[in-house]
Amino acid sequence: MTEPPIYVTSPLLPSLDDFSSSLKEIWESAILTNNGSFHKKLEKELATYLKVPYLSLFTNGTLPLITALQAMRITGEVITTPFSFVATTHALWWNGIKPVFVDIEPTTCNLDPDKIEAAITPRTTAIMPVHVYGKPCNTKRIQEIADKYGLKVIYDAAHAFGVEVNGESILKAGNMSTLSFHATKVFNTLEGGALIMHDEQTKKRIDYLKNFGFANETEVVAPGINSKMDEVRAAFGLLNLKIVDQAISKRRQTAIQYREILATVPGVTFFEDMPKVRHNYSYFPIFINENIYGMTRDELYIKMKEHNIWGRRYFYPLISTFSTYRGLESAKPENLPIATEMANKVICLPMHHALKENDIERILKLIMNNG
Repeated sequence: MTEPPIYVTSPLLPSLDDFSSSLKEIWESAILTNNGSFHKKLEKELATYLKVPYLSLFTNGTLPLITALQAMRITGEVITTPFSFVATTHALWWNGIKPVFVDIEPTTCNLDPDKIEAAITPRTTAIMPVHVYGKPCNTKRIQEIADKYGLKVIYDAAHAFGVEVNGESILKAGNMSTLSFHATKVFNTLEGGALIMHDEQTKKRIDYLKNFGFANETEVVAPGINSKMDEVRAAFGLLNLKIVDQAISKRRQTAIQYREILATVPGVTFFEDMPKVRHNYSYFPIFINENIYGMTRDELYIKMKEHNIWGRRYFYPLISTFSTYRGLESAKPENLPIATEMANKVICLPMHHALKENDIERILKLIMNNG
Protein backbone atom coordinates (compact mmCIF):
# COMPACT_ATOMS: atom_id res chain seq x y z
CA MET A 1 0.00 0.00 0.00
CA THR A 2 1.34 3.43 -0.95
CA GLU A 3 2.19 5.60 2.04
CA PRO A 4 0.40 8.96 2.20
CA PRO A 5 2.40 11.91 0.86
CA ILE A 6 4.40 14.15 3.17
CA TYR A 7 4.93 17.51 1.52
CA VAL A 8 7.78 19.92 2.14
CA THR A 9 5.31 22.51 3.37
CA SER A 10 1.64 23.01 4.16
CA PRO A 11 -0.18 26.34 4.19
CA LEU A 12 -1.26 27.88 7.48
CA LEU A 13 -5.05 28.13 7.28
CA PRO A 14 -7.37 30.02 9.62
CA SER A 15 -10.71 28.66 10.75
CA LEU A 16 -13.08 28.45 7.78
CA ASP A 17 -15.89 29.76 9.96
CA ASP A 18 -13.83 32.79 10.98
CA PHE A 19 -12.82 33.45 7.38
CA SER A 20 -16.45 33.13 6.25
CA SER A 21 -17.38 35.74 8.85
CA SER A 22 -14.73 38.09 7.46
CA LEU A 23 -15.96 37.49 3.93
CA LYS A 24 -19.47 38.39 5.05
CA GLU A 25 -18.16 41.74 6.27
CA ILE A 26 -16.42 42.34 2.95
CA TRP A 27 -19.55 41.42 0.99
CA GLU A 28 -21.64 43.77 3.11
CA SER A 29 -19.22 46.65 2.62
CA ALA A 30 -18.76 45.91 -1.09
CA ILE A 31 -15.19 47.25 -0.74
CA LEU A 32 -12.80 44.74 -2.26
CA THR A 33 -9.57 46.71 -2.65
CA ASN A 34 -8.06 50.22 -2.66
CA ASN A 35 -6.92 50.46 0.96
CA GLY A 36 -10.04 49.11 2.64
CA SER A 37 -10.53 48.51 6.36
CA PHE A 38 -8.99 45.00 6.44
CA HIS A 39 -5.95 46.24 4.52
CA LYS A 40 -5.44 49.14 6.93
CA LYS A 41 -5.85 46.90 9.95
CA LEU A 42 -3.43 44.26 8.67
CA GLU A 43 -0.74 46.88 7.94
CA LYS A 44 -1.12 48.22 11.47
CA GLU A 45 -1.17 44.84 13.20
CA LEU A 46 1.76 43.47 11.19
CA ALA A 47 3.87 46.53 11.97
CA THR A 48 3.16 45.98 15.68
CA TYR A 49 3.81 42.22 15.55
CA LEU A 50 7.03 42.63 13.55
CA LYS A 51 8.24 45.58 15.67
CA VAL A 52 8.79 47.83 12.65
CA PRO A 53 7.81 51.50 12.23
CA TYR A 54 6.29 51.41 8.73
CA LEU A 55 5.01 48.63 6.50
CA SER A 56 3.30 48.59 3.12
CA LEU A 57 1.34 45.56 1.90
CA PHE A 58 1.74 44.14 -1.60
CA THR A 59 -0.05 41.59 -3.71
CA ASN A 60 2.98 39.26 -3.78
CA GLY A 61 6.55 39.04 -2.53
CA THR A 62 8.36 39.96 -5.76
CA LEU A 63 6.79 43.37 -6.34
CA PRO A 64 8.15 44.82 -3.08
CA LEU A 65 11.68 44.05 -4.31
CA ILE A 66 11.02 45.68 -7.68
CA THR A 67 9.38 48.68 -6.01
CA ALA A 68 12.13 49.15 -3.41
CA LEU A 69 14.71 49.39 -6.19
CA GLN A 70 12.53 51.90 -8.02
CA ALA A 71 11.85 53.97 -4.90
CA MET A 72 15.55 54.22 -4.08
CA ARG A 73 16.45 54.86 -7.73
CA ILE A 74 18.99 52.05 -7.75
CA THR A 75 20.93 51.70 -11.02
CA GLY A 76 24.13 50.16 -12.34
CA GLU A 77 25.29 47.09 -10.41
CA VAL A 78 23.95 45.48 -7.24
CA ILE A 79 25.84 42.88 -5.25
CA THR A 80 23.71 39.88 -4.35
CA THR A 81 23.72 36.14 -3.72
CA PRO A 82 23.32 33.26 -6.17
CA PHE A 83 21.86 31.10 -3.36
CA SER A 84 18.23 32.19 -3.30
CA PHE A 85 14.93 31.94 -5.13
CA VAL A 86 15.08 33.49 -8.61
CA ALA A 87 12.80 36.41 -7.67
CA THR A 88 15.71 38.05 -5.83
CA THR A 89 17.74 38.50 -8.99
CA HIS A 90 14.79 38.88 -11.35
CA ALA A 91 13.81 42.04 -9.46
CA LEU A 92 17.19 43.52 -10.40
CA TRP A 93 16.87 42.44 -14.02
CA TRP A 94 13.41 43.98 -14.35
CA ASN A 95 14.89 47.29 -13.19
CA GLY A 96 17.70 47.14 -15.74
CA ILE A 97 20.26 46.49 -13.00
CA LYS A 98 23.21 44.14 -13.41
CA PRO A 99 23.43 41.56 -10.61
CA VAL A 100 26.91 40.84 -9.31
CA PHE A 101 27.07 37.50 -7.55
CA VAL A 102 29.20 37.04 -4.45
CA ASP A 103 29.87 33.74 -2.68
CA ILE A 104 28.19 32.66 0.56
CA GLU A 105 29.16 31.55 4.05
CA PRO A 106 29.06 27.77 4.61
CA THR A 107 27.82 28.31 8.17
CA THR A 108 24.63 30.18 7.17
CA CYS A 109 24.34 30.08 3.34
CA ASN A 110 24.06 33.88 3.53
CA LEU A 111 26.09 36.40 1.52
CA ASP A 112 29.69 36.38 2.80
CA PRO A 113 30.59 39.91 3.98
CA ASP A 114 34.30 39.16 3.55
CA LYS A 115 33.76 38.72 -0.20
CA ILE A 116 31.70 41.86 -0.83
CA GLU A 117 34.40 44.54 -1.07
CA ALA A 118 36.28 42.74 -3.84
CA ALA A 119 33.11 42.85 -5.98
CA ILE A 120 32.51 46.60 -5.62
CA THR A 121 33.12 48.69 -8.75
CA PRO A 122 32.44 52.35 -9.63
CA ARG A 123 29.03 51.19 -10.94
CA THR A 124 27.97 49.49 -7.69
CA THR A 125 25.05 51.28 -6.04
CA ALA A 126 23.60 48.77 -3.59
CA ILE A 127 23.83 45.41 -1.85
CA MET A 128 20.87 43.01 -1.83
CA PRO A 129 21.48 40.20 0.67
CA VAL A 130 19.00 37.44 1.56
CA HIS A 131 18.30 36.09 5.05
CA VAL A 132 18.44 32.54 3.69
CA TYR A 133 16.19 30.05 5.50
CA GLY A 134 15.34 32.92 7.84
CA LYS A 135 18.85 32.92 9.34
CA PRO A 136 19.97 36.53 9.88
CA CYS A 137 22.77 37.91 7.72
CA ASN A 138 25.70 39.64 9.37
CA THR A 139 23.84 42.93 9.10
CA LYS A 140 26.37 44.92 11.12
CA ARG A 141 29.28 44.00 8.85
CA ILE A 142 27.24 44.53 5.68
CA GLN A 143 26.17 47.98 6.87
CA GLU A 144 29.77 48.92 7.66
CA ILE A 145 30.76 48.08 4.08
CA ALA A 146 27.76 49.94 2.67
CA ASP A 147 28.57 53.04 4.69
CA LYS A 148 32.22 52.90 3.66
CA TYR A 149 31.35 52.92 -0.05
CA GLY A 150 28.14 54.92 0.03
CA LEU A 151 25.88 52.02 -0.94
CA LYS A 152 22.23 51.30 -0.21
CA VAL A 153 21.18 48.00 1.37
CA ILE A 154 17.90 46.26 0.55
CA TYR A 155 17.27 42.95 2.32
CA ASP A 156 15.27 40.17 0.76
CA ALA A 157 13.70 38.89 3.97
CA ALA A 158 11.18 36.60 2.27
CA HIS A 159 12.07 33.76 4.67
CA ALA A 160 12.46 35.88 7.79
CA PHE A 161 8.98 36.69 9.08
CA GLY A 162 9.19 37.50 12.79
CA VAL A 163 12.93 36.79 13.09
CA GLU A 164 14.67 38.86 15.77
CA VAL A 165 18.20 39.33 17.05
CA ASN A 166 18.55 40.41 20.69
CA GLY A 167 14.84 41.17 20.73
CA GLU A 168 14.98 43.49 17.71
CA SER A 169 13.50 42.73 14.31
CA ILE A 170 16.04 42.03 11.58
CA LEU A 171 13.64 43.88 9.28
CA LYS A 172 15.05 47.12 10.67
CA ALA A 173 18.43 46.45 9.05
CA GLY A 174 19.45 48.27 5.89
CA ASN A 175 17.41 50.87 4.02
CA MET A 176 14.47 48.56 3.35
CA SER A 177 13.46 44.93 3.79
CA THR A 178 10.92 42.88 1.87
CA LEU A 179 8.71 39.99 2.98
CA SER A 180 6.81 37.28 1.13
CA PHE A 181 3.41 36.07 2.30
CA HIS A 182 3.15 33.29 -0.28
CA ALA A 183 1.15 30.22 0.75
CA THR A 184 4.39 28.30 1.42
CA LYS A 185 5.69 30.80 3.97
CA VAL A 186 5.42 30.69 7.79
CA PHE A 187 2.83 33.49 7.61
CA ASN A 188 0.74 33.75 4.48
CA THR A 189 -2.06 35.75 2.90
CA LEU A 190 -2.53 33.16 0.10
CA GLU A 191 -0.29 35.36 -2.05
CA GLY A 192 1.15 38.58 -0.75
CA GLY A 193 4.13 40.47 0.55
CA ALA A 194 5.27 43.61 2.29
CA LEU A 195 7.92 46.29 2.18
CA ILE A 196 9.39 47.60 5.42
CA MET A 197 10.76 51.12 5.59
CA HIS A 198 11.95 53.46 8.35
CA ASP A 199 10.17 56.77 7.81
CA GLU A 200 6.76 58.14 6.91
CA GLN A 201 7.93 59.94 3.77
CA THR A 202 9.29 56.72 2.26
CA LYS A 203 6.10 54.90 3.21
CA LYS A 204 4.09 57.54 1.35
CA ARG A 205 6.29 57.22 -1.75
CA ILE A 206 5.97 53.42 -1.72
CA ASP A 207 2.20 53.64 -1.39
CA TYR A 208 2.13 55.95 -4.43
CA LEU A 209 4.28 53.59 -6.46
CA LYS A 210 2.13 50.53 -5.74
CA ASN A 211 -1.04 52.39 -6.81
CA PHE A 212 -0.14 53.68 -10.30
CA GLY A 213 1.60 56.72 -8.77
CA PHE A 214 -1.65 58.39 -7.68
CA ALA A 215 -1.22 60.96 -4.90
CA ASN A 216 -4.92 61.91 -5.08
CA GLU A 217 -7.84 61.66 -7.44
CA THR A 218 -6.29 63.84 -10.14
CA GLU A 219 -2.54 63.86 -9.49
CA VAL A 220 -0.05 61.19 -10.55
CA VAL A 221 3.39 61.82 -9.05
CA ALA A 222 5.35 58.76 -10.28
CA PRO A 223 5.18 56.01 -12.92
CA GLY A 224 3.75 53.48 -10.49
CA ILE A 225 2.30 50.01 -10.99
CA ASN A 226 -0.66 48.18 -9.50
CA SER A 227 0.53 45.90 -6.69
CA LYS A 228 -2.01 46.53 -3.96
CA MET A 229 -3.26 43.76 -1.66
CA ASP A 230 -7.01 43.19 -1.78
CA GLU A 231 -9.42 42.96 1.17
CA VAL A 232 -9.94 39.19 0.92
CA ARG A 233 -6.25 38.40 1.38
CA ALA A 234 -5.87 41.05 4.07
CA ALA A 235 -8.74 39.45 6.01
CA PHE A 236 -7.11 36.03 5.59
CA GLY A 237 -3.83 37.46 6.90
CA LEU A 238 -5.43 39.02 9.97
CA LEU A 239 -6.78 35.64 11.00
CA ASN A 240 -3.46 33.88 10.34
CA LEU A 241 -1.65 36.46 12.45
CA LYS A 242 -3.61 35.17 15.46
CA ILE A 243 -2.31 31.62 15.02
CA VAL A 244 1.17 32.10 13.56
CA ASP A 245 2.98 31.91 16.91
CA GLN A 246 1.39 28.53 17.58
CA ALA A 247 2.52 27.34 14.15
CA ILE A 248 6.09 28.56 14.75
CA SER A 249 6.13 26.73 18.09
CA LYS A 250 5.14 23.50 16.35
CA ARG A 251 7.85 24.03 13.73
CA ARG A 252 10.39 24.51 16.50
CA GLN A 253 9.46 21.19 18.10
CA THR A 254 9.88 19.47 14.74
CA ALA A 255 13.32 21.03 14.33
CA ILE A 256 14.32 19.75 17.78
CA GLN A 257 13.23 16.22 16.86
CA TYR A 258 15.06 16.34 13.54
CA ARG A 259 18.29 17.52 15.16
CA GLU A 260 18.21 14.96 17.95
CA ILE A 261 18.15 12.02 15.54
CA LEU A 262 20.12 13.44 12.62
CA ALA A 263 23.04 14.27 14.92
CA THR A 264 23.63 10.51 15.06
CA VAL A 265 23.72 10.04 11.27
CA PRO A 266 27.26 10.28 9.78
CA GLY A 267 27.47 12.41 6.65
CA VAL A 268 24.37 14.49 7.43
CA THR A 269 24.83 18.01 8.76
CA PHE A 270 22.37 20.80 9.55
CA PHE A 271 22.23 24.26 11.07
CA GLU A 272 21.79 24.81 14.79
CA ASP A 273 19.89 27.78 16.17
CA MET A 274 21.94 30.98 16.31
CA PRO A 275 22.51 32.50 19.77
CA LYS A 276 20.18 35.35 20.80
CA VAL A 277 18.05 34.83 17.67
CA ARG A 278 14.30 34.26 17.60
CA HIS A 279 14.00 31.87 14.68
CA ASN A 280 10.84 31.11 12.73
CA TYR A 281 11.88 27.60 11.55
CA SER A 282 10.75 28.34 8.03
CA TYR A 283 12.99 25.63 6.54
CA PHE A 284 15.04 22.67 7.72
CA PRO A 285 17.92 22.14 5.29
CA ILE A 286 20.26 19.19 5.64
CA PHE A 287 23.53 18.77 3.75
CA ILE A 288 24.75 15.41 2.47
CA ASN A 289 28.42 14.41 2.39
CA GLU A 290 28.14 11.49 -0.02
CA ASN A 291 31.57 10.05 0.89
CA ILE A 292 30.54 9.65 4.52
CA TYR A 293 26.80 9.12 4.15
CA GLY A 294 27.18 6.51 1.41
CA MET A 295 24.64 8.07 -0.93
CA THR A 296 24.58 11.25 -2.99
CA ARG A 297 22.17 14.06 -2.26
CA ASP A 298 20.24 13.31 -5.44
CA GLU A 299 20.06 9.58 -4.64
CA LEU A 300 18.53 10.44 -1.27
CA TYR A 301 16.19 12.96 -2.90
CA ILE A 302 14.93 10.32 -5.34
CA LYS A 303 14.61 7.74 -2.57
CA MET A 304 12.50 10.17 -0.57
CA LYS A 305 10.19 10.72 -3.55
CA GLU A 306 9.87 6.96 -4.06
CA HIS A 307 8.58 6.82 -0.48
CA ASN A 308 6.19 9.73 -1.08
CA ILE A 309 8.27 12.18 0.96
CA TRP A 310 8.59 15.45 -0.92
CA GLY A 311 11.67 17.42 0.12
CA ARG A 312 13.06 20.23 -1.99
CA ARG A 313 16.62 21.05 -3.07
CA TYR A 314 16.51 24.69 -1.94
CA PHE A 315 18.49 26.29 -3.55
CA TYR A 316 19.54 24.14 -6.45
CA PRO A 317 20.49 24.94 -9.09
CA LEU A 318 22.03 28.31 -8.28
CA ILE A 319 20.46 31.41 -9.84
CA SER A 320 23.82 32.06 -11.49
CA THR A 321 23.46 28.91 -13.60
CA PHE A 322 20.23 29.99 -15.31
CA SER A 323 20.38 31.17 -18.91
CA THR A 324 19.62 34.81 -18.06
CA TYR A 325 22.62 35.11 -15.74
CA ARG A 326 25.24 32.48 -16.52
CA GLY A 327 27.04 34.71 -19.02
CA LEU A 328 27.98 37.16 -16.27
CA GLU A 329 31.58 37.08 -15.09
CA SER A 330 30.46 36.85 -11.46
CA ALA A 331 28.29 33.82 -12.30
CA LYS A 332 31.22 31.53 -13.13
CA PRO A 333 31.30 28.49 -10.78
CA GLU A 334 34.94 29.12 -9.92
CA ASN A 335 33.88 32.45 -8.41
CA LEU A 336 31.20 30.77 -6.29
CA PRO A 337 32.78 27.60 -4.83
CA ILE A 338 30.91 27.58 -1.50
CA ALA A 339 27.53 28.34 -3.06
CA THR A 340 28.11 25.62 -5.65
CA GLU A 341 29.07 23.09 -2.98
CA MET A 342 26.13 23.89 -0.71
CA ALA A 343 23.65 23.82 -3.61
CA ASN A 344 24.90 20.36 -4.58
CA LYS A 345 24.52 19.01 -1.02
CA VAL A 346 21.24 20.48 0.24
CA ILE A 347 17.80 18.97 0.77
CA CYS A 348 15.14 20.83 2.73
CA LEU A 349 13.12 18.35 4.74
CA PRO A 350 9.37 18.74 5.25
CA MET A 351 8.87 21.52 7.79
CA HIS A 352 5.47 22.87 8.73
CA HIS A 353 2.93 23.09 11.54
CA ALA A 354 0.83 20.18 10.27
CA LEU A 355 3.49 17.45 10.46
CA LYS A 356 2.42 14.52 12.64
CA GLU A 357 4.66 12.37 14.82
CA ASN A 358 4.44 9.44 12.43
CA ASP A 359 5.37 11.76 9.52
CA ILE A 360 8.54 12.83 11.32
CA GLU A 361 9.34 9.22 12.21
CA ARG A 362 8.90 8.14 8.57
CA ILE A 363 11.25 10.88 7.35
CA LEU A 364 13.94 10.17 9.90
CA LYS A 365 13.74 6.40 9.48
CA LEU A 366 14.27 6.74 5.74
CA ILE A 367 17.29 9.04 6.15
CA MET A 368 18.85 6.74 8.75
CA ASN A 369 18.30 3.68 6.54
CA ASN A 370 20.68 4.74 3.77
CA GLY A 371 21.79 1.31 2.67
